[in-house]
Amino acid sequence: MSATPIASREAALRIALAARALNGIEVRALAGALIERLERPLTEAKLATLSVEDLRVILAGDFAEQACHVGVDADALKQAVRLLWGEGISNQDFPLLDPYRGGEMPGSIRVAVAANRGENLDGHFGSCERFLIYQLAPEAVKLIAARTTVEADAAEDRNDARAALINDCQIVYVQSIGGPAAAKVVRAGIHPIKLANGGGARALLAELQQRLASPPPWLAQIMGVPAASLAHFEAALDADQ
Repeated sequence: MSATPIASREAALRIALAARALNGIEVRALAGALIERLERPLTEAKLATLSVEDLRVILAGDFAEQACHVGVDADALKQAVRLLWGEGISNQDFPLLDPYRGGEMPGSIRVAVAANRGENLDGHFGSCERFLIYQLAPEAVKLIAARTTVEADAAEDRNDARAALINDCQIVYVQSIGGPAAAKVVRAGIHPIKLANGGGARALLAELQQRLASPPPWLAQIMGVPAASLAHFEAALDADQ
């Protein structure tokens, strides 16, 4: 079995940020080009050995001998290399996780948020750099994971791989999602919620949190409890008996 393409979350973050700096090159394409040069797994130590000229040659590929500049200016190449080295990455890129032990929030649900920077819903399902994973209960919301999509994007079917990345979640918030991708998400047992304007993740989840105590039918089904209207009807029947 081949080694994992990317060795750590830190290495994946560096690659994702470098791709953004390189005129928005696809993360999958950049990771693949780096693997060809450095071999798998891509580690922080390997990324730290790259020079600006190395990166130019990697991106130019078969055209490297022709001194191709790959449509990226020198400043962007320098910025990308610094990011691959781990320089200039702010703490906002990956938010701090909340302490969490499995099973400590009974009756909670797990929610993914498509994100690029900080704790925000600011990503599309098929192109976001990570999914923020929250455990949501009526009395608490905890950010328990931040999962990079770099390895998923190296898969043959990245929509399948992205759905598998969050298949322990019941809901995913996205700014947008295509029909075929939505079908795969639903098939994985995840309910997609589209909010084109995005926003702060915790503010959006606070609205969902308020609905947990008296969930509408779609949310009740996800939670595995009777819908609010059905629960009230059953309570009325019990009172009449």
